[in-house]
Amino acid sequence: MSRAQLIVALLLFVLGLGLAIQVRSNSDSSALRGARQEDLVRILDELDGRTKRLEDEKQRLEDQRRELESSSNQAEEARKQTVEKERQLGILAGTVAAQGPGITLKITDPTGQVQSDQLLDTLQELRAAGAEAIQINGVRIVAGSYFSDENGGVGIDGKKITQPYEFRVIGKPQDLEPALNIPGGVVQTLEKEQATVAVTRSAKIVVDALRAAKQPDYARSSSG
Repeated sequence: MSRAQLIVALLLFVLGLGLAIQVRSNSDSSALRGARQEDLVRILDELDGRTKRLEDEKQRLEDQRRELESSSNQAEEARKQTVEKERQLGILAGTVAAQGPGITLKITDPTGQVQSDQLLDTLQELRAAGAEAIQINGVRIVAGSYFSDENGGVGIDGKKITQPYEFRVIGKPQDLEPALNIPGGVVQTLEKEQATVAVTRSAKIVVDALRAAKQPDYARSSSG
């Protein structure tokens, strides 16, 4: 039983006790008919005092119950915010999978003319258009990702990938696709290299390539 439930049960018990005292007082009324006036006044004062104490205890328990419920709600809200913050940071760090609306960008490069700098330009254009999560050929892109030219392909963070280059991008499709198709932009530049570019909008893009979470060697939290 939780603390809040225990307090509610105690409150019901106290109210029941007060009712029992009142019933008993009514049942004993015949025994009071012969009592002296000063005794009746004393008994009445005692009953008034009991009633006041019961009312005070009832109010105290109700206040404590409200305080517990409020505290519980605040703790639950804080927990939800913490979980959501961890999820957001995990998406940015690439340690958790993500899904949402976005686009798929597929670059086919049969002549091998597409270089790493052109893929980097494509990535930067997508980021500027509001991309929130990206993976390219199974490699999760994070803030520190880097590109390099490799024999017969392109390297991303030291991992070689080959064409076709497929970008899975989560973001607002209405912003991402036009950003790639602006005059003189990514699509036109790649097509000049004899590459074929296909952009497809989707209501659900899954970015599930993950990065291993790294434990810092020297940095520590400054809190506390």
